[in-house]
Amino acid sequence: MTVRHFLTLLDLSADELEALIRRAIELKRLLRAGHRYEPMKNKTLGMVFEKSSTRTRVSFETAMTHFGGHAIFLSPRDTQLGRGEPIEDSARVLSRMVDMIMVRTFEHEKLELFAAYSQVPVINALTDRFHPCQLLADVQTYVEHRGPIRGRTVAWIGDGNNMCHSYINAARQFGFTLRIACPEGFEPEARIVEAARAAGAEIQLLRDPLAAAEEADLVVTDVWASMGQEDEQRQRQAAFAPYQVDARVMAAAKEDALFMHCLPAHRGEEVAAEVIDGPQSVVWDEAENRLHAQKALIEHLAGVRPKA
Repeated sequence: MTVRHFLTLLDLSADELEALIRRAIELKRLLRAGHRYEPMKNKTLGMVFEKSSTRTRVSFETAMTHFGGHAIFLSPRDTQLGRGEPIEDSARVLSRMVDMIMVRTFEHEKLELFAAYSQVPVINALTDRFHPCQLLADVQTYVEHRGPIRGRTVAWIGDGNNMCHSYINAARQFGFTLRIACPEGFEPEARIVEAARAAGAEIQLLRDPLAAAEEADLVVTDVWASMGQEDEQRQRQAAFAPYQVDARVMAAAKEDALFMHCLPAHRGEEVAAEVIDGPQSVVWDEAENRLHAQKALIEHLAGVRPKA
């Protein structure tokens, strides 16, 4: 049987992704009802972290606990990867000992190489190019609050980064219009945009954040400087200053538009406090849904037929 990985949203079909969202919502309901469900009993998830994390580590570890399994945290300080062992060798060894592996790293190519040599499913828990697990949580959150996202309009305001790339893939898979407003020189990768458009997605690249937000159903942003870009902080603050999501931007969107941010957030930079802490913000539901969406993903990649 071929091992299936989740490196980008394109690794699953649109139908599979829709089913994952429905399953995540169901698993959340079952958990809150006190239902015990342990499809990963005696199974182990290896968690390889080269980038630090709060939500990713806690959500994956908790997911395995809920499922009756176990998670092992592996940082560069704890493994031979940190001492220069070839990625291929680490993948070969780890995948003979655990049942699934999630990797949070810098270069996306490193993740692809790891997956190529793994005998078990590999999950992208973030790379510099994509963050697909966050998109599962974001779409789940939108569906819970407003119903299907297909046919809606989403405004991405800020850097053309890994989250932006994943929103581009999500527009392609979930069928919503995506408007991206970013400063010159900080656009998403052209090949990712072109591939999505070729597949029928409606992707608009703009400079004006108000134009991007006009009548949007969802407004999303992220930090201006991601991990590894700290030395660019001052330059980025100057370039992105006109791209703060504030009350003006939200007023341009639909009256019932939602606001999302994958966190951690910098109030007063990419988002005003009045927005992230305001009534249109669903960032706390969004953060929690990392847990439920990833449980649905783990179940799917493990080949478990839901009994709950």
